[in-house]
Amino acid sequence: MRKIPFAAALAVGVLFSAGGALAYDGTKCKAPGNCWEPKPGFPEKVEGSKYDPKHDPKEIAKQQASIQGMEARNKKRVENFKKTGKWEYDVSKIAP
Repeated sequence: MRKIPFAAALAVGVLFSAGGALAYDGTKCKAPGNCWEPKPGFPEKVEGSKYDPKHDPKEIAKQQASIQGMEARNKKRVENFKKTGKWEYDVSKIAP
């Protein structure tokens, strides 16, 4: 008697797991692996639309300056490690 509910639950589970694989057939791919499509009502091209994030160049420059500072600190840490053989995380403790 217990085998029937288990078999039914197993069949439902298999149907739901296979549903995701059957949802998209891949026929509208621009190239192999490039199958992105906009949702209905979403523009084909984001640039210039109301969905365009319009990044502020000043904010992007801040991020670039932060990355350059990080790279400079890492360079000091590596040079100090090559000289002393000891890793020092705090750059202010590294002798110039």
